[in-house]
Amino acid sequence: MRKTLSRSRIVRGAAVALTATVAITTLTATTARARAATTPDLAFVRDGNVLLLRDGAEKQLTKGGGAARPRWSPDGTRIAYLLKNRLWIMNADGSGQRALDGHPSGGADWSPDGKWLAFAAPGCTGGPVVYRIATTGKGRPEVLFPAECKGQPLPTEKPEPARGGTIAERIAVDDTVSWAPDGTRIAFRGGLCESVFDACLTIGTVAGAKERAVATFGGGGQGSGFATVPSWRPDGARLTWTAATSAKLSVIEYDPATGAKRTLGLPGDRELSYQTTRTAYVTGERAGRSWLFRLDTDGGARVALRQGSQPDPRP
Repeated sequence: MRKTLSRSRIVRGAAVALTATVAITTLTATTARARAATTPDLAFVRDGNVLLLRDGAEKQLTKGGGAARPRWSPDGTRIAYLLKNRLWIMNADGSGQRALDGHPSGGADWSPDGKWLAFAAPGCTGGPVVYRIATTGKGRPEVLFPAECKGQPLPTEKPEPARGGTIAERIAVDDTVSWAPDGTRIAFRGGLCESVFDACLTIGTVAGAKERAVATFGGGGQGSGFATVPSWRPDGARLTWTAATSAKLSVIEYDPATGAKRTLGLPGDRELSYQTTRTAYVTGERAGRSWLFRLDTDGGARVALRQGSQPDPRP
């Protein structure tokens, strides 16, 4: 009787364990599917290549390394990116890769109508100058900012060597620009404010080339540091940038209407890109590596997705 009872308990215990395992497996699979369903097509960078995350699966779009700063076109059919510091475009599936301009460039952004790409490159001031170029590849780049450089061509530059140093050192000189959703403004590193401050971030008005510094450091500014890699929210009511005013990087969100600022995410976060007015993707740290996170910009909740950096969600 005792042996029979023990066997029964063993059988029941095994059944309970099996049921629990199945339930956990089902829950995990359901959670993974739900997570994939709420994550849009996400372009990002890992090991120097652009990848696409779709429905929880990865597809590598470029090969050979040297790629950076992918940015979706407004209609979601193309991706602009840098390849060895030169501006390239490809289709959303990775086909049709072609160089758009042969000059050294920072990360580009599309005009809302998809006809232009804005980018920063060395210009007449010796610092970063913002240009635009037709996405057809026809015509030459033309200056948007500063006004004093208008009409002048890009200077001939030798290829830049690969940038080394820490993440913060590389981010500090990142010339990625961001075109506002209404098409009237572009945010970029530097500008006329560099004649006064050691580092600054500017919002420029496309019509008239007027500039307004929104973050300043050194030279009478707010202490040492920098602000780079700007990103507009889809409604144009907020702008973020990656900042450093201490040992850690951080993401700052700015209200252009009031001038109010707040920190988003965690210390060490960088390169935020909005999906909606309250959901964004950001590069953060996990176990000493760069990871992609989905971030609730209202409550701060975050979900780790996978290793990578420089996320940009498909519109």
